[in-house]
Amino acid sequence: MYERTFKIPRIAFLCTFYIHTTFRTFSEVKQASIIMFYEPGKTDHGLSHDPFKACVVPRPIGWISTVSPSGVHNLAPYSQFNNLTFDPPYVMFSANQTPSAQRKDTVANVEATGRFTWNLATWDLREAVNITAEQVPADIDEFERAGLEKEFTTVLKEPRVPMVKASPVKFECEYHSTLRLPGNPPMGTVDVVIARVVAVHIADEVLTDGILDVKKTLPIARCGYYQYTVVRETFDMVIPSNGQLGEDILGGLEGSTKKHRAIKVRPETEQEDGEAPGA
Repeated sequence: MYERTFKIPRIAFLCTFYIHTTFRTFSEVKQASIIMFYEPGKTDHGLSHDPFKACVVPRPIGWISTVSPSGVHNLAPYSQFNNLTFDPPYVMFSANQTPSAQRKDTVANVEATGRFTWNLATWDLREAVNITAEQVPADIDEFERAGLEKEFTTVLKEPRVPMVKASPVKFECEYHSTLRLPGNPPMGTVDVVIARVVAVHIADEVLTDGILDVKKTLPIARCGYYQYTVVRETFDMVIPSNGQLGEDILGGLEGSTKKHRAIKVRPETEQEDGEAPGA
């Protein structure tokens, strides 16, 4: 009689010990998910396509129209666009430089004239949006190239800026500033353009009981890669009210300028139970 002994490699022992102490049953091991982790610009994500832009979705499309100092009309979509605040209303869009390290025509026009318009990109206009995404020489009128009829700003004058007539919602925007973020070659600097909305145009046919009806506008938005989405369904959720503070917050969520300006600033000593100072 003799006993045969086996030597278990240390690494195998450690792995077995880790699994045993982390998961009590084999089913827990099977259900455990592996989390992908990478540091942008430092480590490789290991995927066939970069996932970053697919994580922040859906993104509103900044379909921006401008006029050059020489009078050429420009129209281009930007997938980094959003509103910043509502009273007064500000919006922003960001534009990478071209592969030849040149600033986009849109940015150059905005800074030269101090204005632009935003046009809601919709399902019906999706093909035109895609046509205007192509990079073309600065002397090309993208409205004409995409077969889009124009109308012009009513508040912003000299020069008036063209708008997409078929778009149901348009903003006239007055340039505020540009934040230039450092980028990587070959694109270089990223221009973040901020502007104040001075006029809003909404077609009557997309209003339902005093509310802008996204089921009628059918806005499209960018996802990752070459993917887009269209908004067809919505649902409502009202946050729980917490006295006057809750009412003030609800007014902000509604985007109600009237309610927002009616808010009375209260000293910290008068705040209700559960309120955070400066909330």
